Amino acid sequence: MNDRIVLRGLRARGRHGCLPAERELGQEFVIDVVLGLDTRPAAAGDDLLRTVDYGALADRLVAVVEGEPVNLIETLADRLAVLCLDPPQVEEVEVTVHKPSAPVPHPFSDVAVTIHRSRQ
Repeated sequence: MNDRIVLRGLRARGRHGCLPAERELGQEFVIDVVLGLDTRPAAAGDDLLRTVDYGALADRLVAVVEGEPVNLIETLADRLAVLCLDPPQVEEVEVTVHKPSAPVPHPFSDVAVTIHRSRQ
């Protein structure tokens, strides 16, 4: 079992969606990521360079959400997963993209897509 670094509830404004109003007005997205990696090398040397800097990762994730619009949150989740797998220490990732203001014509608390990706 891998160790995990978890970043939950990261908020950013994006213009993702299929409807023209979503592209024009934008909305808030909430991102959760769970990184699977071996943290022992970082812990043994107390060395940030041997793990994932979650502050820097948050900056990169927000840049993707705020960047080029896509139609589907599935596509957005995949782009975020690719970014999370960039550091060589990360073996696997789970990404959840929440779209709490999705254009659903009924009362709801959340719409989300969760994906799992690994190096294998």
